Amino acid sequence: MNDIRRTILWVIFGFSLIMLWDQWQIHNGRQPTFFPSSRHAAATASAPASAVPPGASAPVVAGAAASAVPGGAAPAGSVTPVPTRERIEVSTDVLRLVFDTEGGSVIKSEFLHYDVAGQKGEPLVLLDDSTSRVYMAQSGLIGGGFPTHKTPMQFSGERKLADGADQLVLKFESVPMGGVKLVKTYTLKRGSYAIGVREDVVNESGAPVSPQLYVQLVRDGNKPPGESSFYSTFTGPAVYTDEKKYQKVAFTDIDKNKAEFVKSASSGYVAMVQHYFASAWVLPAGTERENFARKVSDNLYSVGMIVSLGSIAAGSSKSVEATLFIGPQREKMLEGVTPGLELVKDYGILAILSKPLYWLLDKLHGVLGNWGWSIVALVLLLKIAFFWLNAKAYGSMARMKAINPRIMEMRERLKDNPQQMQQEMMRIYREEKVNPLGGCLPIMVQIPVFIALYWVLLSSVEMRGAPWILWIHDLSAKDPYFILPVIMTASSLLQTALNPAPPDPMQAKMMWIMPLMFSVMFFFFPAGLVLYWVTNNLLSIAQQALINHRMGVPVKITLPKFGS
Repeated sequence: MNDIRRTILWVIFGFSLIMLWDQWQIHNGRQPTFFPSSRHAAATASAPASAVPPGASAPVVAGAAASAVPGGAAPAGSVTPVPTRERIEVSTDVLRLVFDTEGGSVIKSEFLHYDVAGQKGEPLVLLDDSTSRVYMAQSGLIGGGFPTHKTPMQFSGERKLADGADQLVLKFESVPMGGVKLVKTYTLKRGSYAIGVREDVVNESGAPVSPQLYVQLVRDGNKPPGESSFYSTFTGPAVYTDEKKYQKVAFTDIDKNKAEFVKSASSGYVAMVQHYFASAWVLPAGTERENFARKVSDNLYSVGMIVSLGSIAAGSSKSVEATLFIGPQREKMLEGVTPGLELVKDYGILAILSKPLYWLLDKLHGVLGNWGWSIVALVLLLKIAFFWLNAKAYGSMARMKAINPRIMEMRERLKDNPQQMQQEMMRIYREEKVNPLGGCLPIMVQIPVFIALYWVLLSSVEMRGAPWILWIHDLSAKDPYFILPVIMTASSLLQTALNPAPPDPMQAKMMWIMPLMFSVMFFFFPAGLVLYWVTNNLLSIAQQALINHRMGVPVKITLPKFGS
């Protein structure tokens, strides 16, 4: 009866941990892990109107007159015609972008080779400016009433990458403001998610000006659509510099004014990161810039860089070359855009192990041509690499299982004398040369490697939409028929049955309860992750049975005794 009560208390304790974790997620501004809700309000499409960087003046309304001399009044009849506001859609072989002639900003992006999860033929949208999502790339000038991302601009250029052409060039030219005209030239290349952006600042006034150029990414604080409640990846701004390398900036830290990152640098980039995809502004190395991350309005955030252009003489101009990346987190491609951009692919704290594992997985895929079989092959190689460690662990378990009847008999005999029971148990271990921890330590050495592999599979966009066999058409989505999770649960329970039962009855019960509780989450995990665990479990069972056979320990299934 006491054991039953203890079992119930353990279950209550486990459920309490789940509830505490859920509240911790909410406290830190994230979606609840187990009980998702619509806590985050949807950002409105009008919110970006206030998304100006630190130090910028309020946006100038469309149609406002631009003075020929900074600070002076506009002469009669000198009002510059304001271009009609348009949404310009352009497309290459991999991207479809929508630009706004107000500021020449990128306000929507679609990936032509990546579909919305579960919606074949529906291109995935990253940047967006709608009633439910706000996520845009903007740039402009500050420091004297100059053109910003709210200034009307005139579009010129082609709207579609022509057959046989390698690049598409489009231009946005602002009306003069404060005596300064801003011309943005975007160059989109075939097969590339990196967009060249040249910002030409033309001084048409009769006096020198000293504007500052800003580039920024503005995004709401909501989780990406379809984000799983059972596993969480980082969503939010990031800053990379040579000084401090990659620094994540949580939305909650921005809310509390506790965001820590390098403010002044001459290298690196700023980015907005989410599961599988990212956007980033990159400036040339050696360009002095001020990094910023701030809250623009309720549930709207910006991250960006400000560059001082120095003095621009009357009638002259200055140009700044930048790169705007909008694309998937494909590691090789990210490395080719700028150093350190591959770090937007979130490997967690075990990146030092995850990177070589991904490299090996990629090489296996190059040979096998299927990401599912590549996962199976990688786990097999890891099991071979750790064979002798596993052999020691399973050998220790086999010896423990062989002496388990003696231990159980002794515990029953001395159950009223705990001190003597402990002494007798240690005597048996010494006589049989058994180390109770011998089965744990070799396995613990391997845990970081398999956690690193978990993050590789979770963060690799290559798994998205990748089929394996038969019913598994997408390794990044859950198994539609839950076949793999059922096999994973059964294999976990079989592993427990093959292991020696702990002498303590309560521990023995927990050894069966924990795999069941753990397996529940796998019903909602991506199929690629479940395939990895299933493969690992089945190979572990085979190796354990082989070692038991070699040591002469018969295969014995130990079933739980919940009623005793």
